[in-house]
Amino acid sequence: MSTAERLRTDPDPRPARPQHVLEVLSTERLGARMVRVRLGGEGLATFAPNGWTDAYVKLLFVAQELGLEPPYDLAHLRASLSPEQRPVTRTYTVRAVEEAAIVLDVVVHGDAGLAGPWAASARPGDRIALHGPGGGYAPDASADWHLLVGDESALPAIAAALEALPADARGVALVEVHDADDELTIAHPAGVDLRWLHRGEPAPETVRTLADAVAALEWPEGRVHAFVHGERESVKALRDELFARRGLARAQVSISGYWAQGRTEDRFQAEKREPIGVILPPEA
Repeated sequence: MSTAERLRTDPDPRPARPQHVLEVLSTERLGARMVRVRLGGEGLATFAPNGWTDAYVKLLFVAQELGLEPPYDLAHLRASLSPEQRPVTRTYTVRAVEEAAIVLDVVVHGDAGLAGPWAASARPGDRIALHGPGGGYAPDASADWHLLVGDESALPAIAAALEALPADARGVALVEVHDADDELTIAHPAGVDLRWLHRGEPAPETVRTLADAVAALEWPEGRVHAFVHGERESVKALRDELFARRGLARAQVSISGYWAQGRTEDRFQAEKREPIGVILPPEA
């Protein structure tokens, strides 16, 4: 019996986590380092949008040499395979939900990583399994103004939030990208100032790019609702600016790290349970 046959047929008593198996409908290059992927097909019927502008899904990647097709028995694969062959997930924001598709905007760094090369080479009809959606943020309509801060990893959620704001909304959006080739056209209210910050390649010396930009802001009057996500150390610097200096309450800020310099996503996710990965300590 081949490995693929064995992995398909061996019993596993543990309940399977729900998976949505979708097909690539189309891809589109956005700027220099981002690819838009539309996913749909019959599997879209099981996907229930949750209304959050930071809604995310977890894409499932299984070693191609196993010859398996989704959906997968993940518990069995993780128990049966060597560590280097076990399925892995990569987390991406749902940029938009259309009538017949969900849209993902994926940052591509050449051949590095899993999701980037997948997005760059995806073709209509390709199938992929995913979990989700998760999420928990949408702009607070009762806020006096909005602050949206993040890098490329947070850009899809920031763009979705900008498009969800009412026409009379006020605020500032600060988006850190490599250079001008990564700037995108995003619909946003006239009262929201969208600013692009050019960082170049991420490096330890660029960690404070966003925090310094927030520190230099002329702070509008009224209650702010903030969305602050991106590279982990950058987010920690923003945390200190918003909570220690500006005195914001936790309820005013959606904040988390989406990735960390020098870490794979698997290591980054594991470090969330370690002191280095803590953005905010538990509330008393």
